[in-house]
Amino acid sequence: MNWKERLKVDIEPVLASPDPRAKLSAYHDMPYAIFRYSPEVEFDLRVEIDMLVTRLENVGKRVTRISLAECLSAAIESEGITIEDLLETEASTGVATMVDTIHGILGDSCPLVDLVAARLPDDQSPIKDVVLLTRTGALFPVYRSHALLEQLKGRLNVPAVLFYPGDLDGPTGLSFMGALDPDPNYRPRIF
Repeated sequence: MNWKERLKVDIEPVLASPDPRAKLSAYHDMPYAIFRYSPEVEFDLRVEIDMLVTRLENVGKRVTRISLAECLSAAIESEGITIEDLLETEASTGVATMVDTIHGILGDSCPLVDLVAARLPDDQSPIKDVVLLTRTGALFPVYRSHALLEQLKGRLNVPAVLFYPGDLDGPTGLSFMGALDPDPNYRPRIF
């Protein structure tokens, strides 16, 4: 089944249901899932997500869309770092130093989990709300998304889907952007 069919046939009916949590996840404290797709279809996926949001809103869901690319930009800006600064760092010290710098920002000084949590509705309702975490590819290669999902445990209490560009490796392993070694630590259900 291709990604568009999986989106419409597998995950949309779950999200549109009165209480998606049981079908979305086996963990009560992690009511979210991962929707995996090939990085090459990113732009087509964005269009489909727009339509998914409209359909979910039409059945009474309040959809919160959180761009991880926007969160990354906010974190970098909060440190007073510009794109030019990053390019200079990469040119003078190499990619590894730039990756370490951004990872440190997202992990310590301006944690990604806090940026995501700040964008969640204050009055989260598992019956009414759906959260879509998009633009995950922007985190490549500086931040693995499984860390974000683990840190959201207890903070994200409504049905949510992380849109993940990468390859499936076995039943629970994912390779970020199809380039990093597969990580078998993903506990959320993978669609």
